[in-house]
Amino acid sequence: MPRRHLLRILLGLTLLLGLGAPAWAKVPRFDDATVPALARDLASRAYAAPPQDLPGPLAAIGYDQYRDYRFKPSQALWRDGGRPFQAQFFHRGYLFKDRVDVSVVQGGRAMPVRYSPALFDFGPQAAPADEDMGFAGFRVHGAINRVGEFDEIFAFLGASYFRAMGRGQHYGLSARGLALGPGDDNHEEFPVFRAFWIEQPQAGDPAIVVHALMDSPSASAAFRFEITPGDDTVFDTRMLLYPRVEIANAGIAPLTSMFHFTANDGQRIDDFRAAAHDSDGLALWTGRGEQLWRPLRNPHRVQHSFFQDRSPKGFGLMQRKRAFADFADLEANYQQRPSLWVEPRGDWGAGAVVLVEIPTGHEYQDNMVAFWRPAEALRAGREYRFDYRLHWGARHEWRDTLATVVATRTGPAPQPPARRLVIDLAGGRKALAGQVRAVVEASRGQVAHAIAQPNPETGGWRISFEYTPEPGADAELRALLEDPLGPLSETWLYRWHP
Repeated sequence: MPRRHLLRILLGLTLLLGLGAPAWAKVPRFDDATVPALARDLASRAYAAPPQDLPGPLAAIGYDQYRDYRFKPSQALWRDGGRPFQAQFFHRGYLFKDRVDVSVVQGGRAMPVRYSPALFDFGPQAAPADEDMGFAGFRVHGAINRVGEFDEIFAFLGASYFRAMGRGQHYGLSARGLALGPGDDNHEEFPVFRAFWIEQPQAGDPAIVVHALMDSPSASAAFRFEITPGDDTVFDTRMLLYPRVEIANAGIAPLTSMFHFTANDGQRIDDFRAAAHDSDGLALWTGRGEQLWRPLRNPHRVQHSFFQDRSPKGFGLMQRKRAFADFADLEANYQQRPSLWVEPRGDWGAGAVVLVEIPTGHEYQDNMVAFWRPAEALRAGREYRFDYRLHWGARHEWRDTLATVVATRTGPAPQPPARRLVIDLAGGRKALAGQVRAVVEASRGQVAHAIAQPNPETGGWRISFEYTPEPGADAELRALLEDPLGPLSETWLYRWHP
């Protein structure tokens, strides 16, 4: 895992230092009901924080020492079995102190994967004593890019975080099992995956199945992921959630990303690059069929945005910039980071897609969070089921008859304090000649000189307008293109704040 990716995980997990890890009872027989039964049992009992059980020297290592701990590829699970996937493991230590137990499921039986220091190369560091320490997490490789060559596809490491990528991509944003209070003034709670069961793949299998047991003071949960790599790597996900207490701030299918700056957001960052971000916008496809695009910003203070909906068709944190010139970063290659689109399966009822934007002064910290929050609090003692698909790839499901936003730009208008906003769009259906108009609205302040014009340089469209804000007041801006046949574009949303 590259340095910047690992550093971002480490910075995001500093609150987990006090967590330990339980010793799970081994499960010899296994089926789809096994992990839900374990989760229900956990939720019926008071939460017990697991102990810290690392040997002294291992508990005290720092970042650079931890980077010396590398799994030996020659020891990968299924390396010599002619199977389509191989698994490698992360060592415990530094900020990743929680024990994670991993088992392989074969023929209805669960067989624990035993820790051994012989699985790892410790560089100049002394190897720990040979004892049953478990692991910090695992990653899976497969022939996603080239036939016969095994490249990393996804990884589970730290709390309930996991990452994946599509063909030809690099790691970027993360998903989580559950978010509890992200960005809230009170202490955020981080649920943790305690154990995994990986179904042994057979030759020719296009997918691999992973089961996970999650626990936290507020809830336990059982997950089943069926993971299919490809141009889009897809996680078919089933979550069964068992609250211990009433939960009013649950974040279902949470996504966590980084947005530092872009040339268009009004920030004046002293940097040789035009932008630095894993995602540049929140996309929503509402239950009513409206398509929304909200550009991300690195705010001066924490911002919460709530998009009320019922039975959403999808939402995600997307990376729409796909050219090297958009970033000009030979190391980070942000143009190759995946977008992550959540496709709910079944009826999720009423609630809201929530976007939390947190200020950051660098690119090593995930500061954007998006998730689904049910309208009703989740009650203790009940079971809640959420099925969804996670699509890690370059694009997402969207109506191609609508033009999409490719850039948002701001600058001074001729008469201060007014500002000029310019929105560039691409794609969509053919418009009725001479009958296209820009519809622009603001919750506060004044909008003037709204114009829609074709862009002959790109073959797309441009919306421009002037906005005069109310002094010191936040405002919600909204814009789209339409002609007599209806919308020509997705709806652009923007939060104005001084």
